[in-house]
Amino acid sequence: MSGSRYDRSMRWMLWLTGIFLLVLVISMFSRRRSGPLIIGKGPRIGIVEVKGLLLDSEKVVRQLERFNRRKDIDAILVRVDSPGGTVAASQEIYEKLRRIRDDGHKPIIASMGTVAASGGLMVALGADTIMANSGTVTGSIGVILDYPVAEDLLSKIGVTVEVIKSGALKDAGSPYRASTAEDRRSFQIVIDDLHEQFTELVARERGLPLEAVRKMATGQVFTGRQALELELIDLLGGYEDALNLAGVLTGNLERPVPVKALERERFSLRKLLLGDYATWNETMLVLPQYRMR
Repeated sequence: MSGSRYDRSMRWMLWLTGIFLLVLVISMFSRRRSGPLIIGKGPRIGIVEVKGLLLDSEKVVRQLERFNRRKDIDAILVRVDSPGGTVAASQEIYEKLRRIRDDGHKPIIASMGTVAASGGLMVALGADTIMANSGTVTGSIGVILDYPVAEDLLSKIGVTVEVIKSGALKDAGSPYRASTAEDRRSFQIVIDDLHEQFTELVARERGLPLEAVRKMATGQVFTGRQALELELIDLLGGYEDALNLAGVLTGNLERPVPVKALERERFSLRKLLLGDYATWNETMLVLPQYRMR
């Protein structure tokens, strides 16, 4: 009796293992697509989502370029729901939007969701029109650098790290030692320059006096209603309002048709298990990180 139960259990285990392996193999040789096919007579509005921490710009830039090249896409709507991210990723997405905007072929609308702060705000600056909900959290014009220091912890467990370097600042930001005054001074110079770049960008794109932007560039966040008063955005409204505005700007008064990007992703077992944390963890391994958040 016990032998037959064992045989049945083994068969079930083999079946389950086989099914898992089959799904795994199919996933490896297939690519996921996102975005339903929507039929309509109105103007086609390409929807690009900028969500979460901005650690990498490649996917968003690729989608923007595809929509810019497609002749059946009449306008682009960028839905921003991000607290910011790395400086370079934010700048690259902004620059791509700006170039498309300056070409003048297609209207670009930035629609702010729950949060579009710091790097999220920078991205939106590349659009023709910025729209936010009255309760959207935006602003946070600033740059931050942080990194862990584990020197005391390592000494308690008897671990030391030997460093051979070519200059005094080569290991600045290392978690293996406390920061020196020279480290902090060198980092502050970089932070100040990045902050000034951000401040100048806001002033230029929003047509505001530089000194006025400097006063608000303290890292403070604002609601969408406050941002409208400060002229950081153009209009108050939600996603549907932004979609309708994009349609109107094309000159076609038919009901606009949202077209989401068809993104094909190669299978990654690591990302399947860890999700977005896999990308976040890889990025955080490279310290220090200058971030807009």
